[in-house]
Amino acid sequence: MTSLSPSPPQTDTLLQVRDLCKTFSISKTANLHAVDHVSFNIQAGESVGLVGESGCGKSTLIRLVTRLLDVTSGTIQFDNTILSTVAVRQFPKSPHRKGIQLVFQDPTDSLNPRFTAYDTITEPIKRLEGGHDKAQLQARAAELAELVGLPQELLNRFPHQLSGGQKARVGIARAIALNPKLLVLDEPTSALDVSVQAVILHLLADLKERLGMSYLFVSHDLNVVRLLCDRILVMYLGKIIESGPVEQVFNHPRHPYTEALISAIPSFEAKPHPIPLTGEPRSPINPDPNVCRLYGRCPKGEDQCQQVMPTLEEVAPDHWAACHFHN
Repeated sequence: MTSLSPSPPQTDTLLQVRDLCKTFSISKTANLHAVDHVSFNIQAGESVGLVGESGCGKSTLIRLVTRLLDVTSGTIQFDNTILSTVAVRQFPKSPHRKGIQLVFQDPTDSLNPRFTAYDTITEPIKRLEGGHDKAQLQARAAELAELVGLPQELLNRFPHQLSGGQKARVGIARAIALNPKLLVLDEPTSALDVSVQAVILHLLADLKERLGMSYLFVSHDLNVVRLLCDRILVMYLGKIIESGPVEQVFNHPRHPYTEALISAIPSFEAKPHPIPLTGEPRSPINPDPNVCRLYGRCPKGEDQCQQVMPTLEEVAPDHWAACHFHN
């Protein structure tokens, strides 16, 4: 298991993110801090969940990792190569481009309506590998369709002729076409019916084992993260505020925000009422570096929280939390 400690990466570390920042200029004097000094690792074959409420910076973070956005500062190291210095426009030419693939949130919006399922699945192969003749492409498309459980006869259909679950399978087949080492999943089941969600989640779990990929799984559904992931990163207003093994974080959360998220999970079991986070979130525009981002909403907030920003500390083996009252 990995940690947020500043120690050198292990030999099996696939992705290492260090002190990553992304700011957006609002005016001459105002900057929005979307991702603020974020650090984490993903090991080869590991599945890491990224959770947090809307606006916390999850989407910006995965766009940085997949090199759809240029970084403001910090480093992204993938497979022992620094990628954060490669400009977004140059990244498609990088040999590491096919090693990081993205499964988008909405399977309908992410598919070209003029492309058949076959065209969509084979497009990344033609663009990033080349050298394949028609027979090889057809064989690979058939192999990928079988892997994701898409009937062969649907390969010639357009997106509007497919169900939501079938479109999700096409998007996954496209993402794994180049045998990536890291698959970034941006809430891949949120736009699907509940019954279809379960099928797609089982498919993703099976593909991870069969193909040996690592996952960075973004979701609002903590139950899904608990089922699919080995570790969890909890993000709030641009910062990682807790990280650790899934079961340890769920059973013994050390940050008030994580406690509140877990307490809000629907359950048939008798349990305490959800922990309320009253008040308004702090602004991510020019945030005070000395004030905890949760101050003002936190039930444990004290004077110290608006004087010293808490930093991530190891509160248990491989379990990190950024709170003055983590014990």
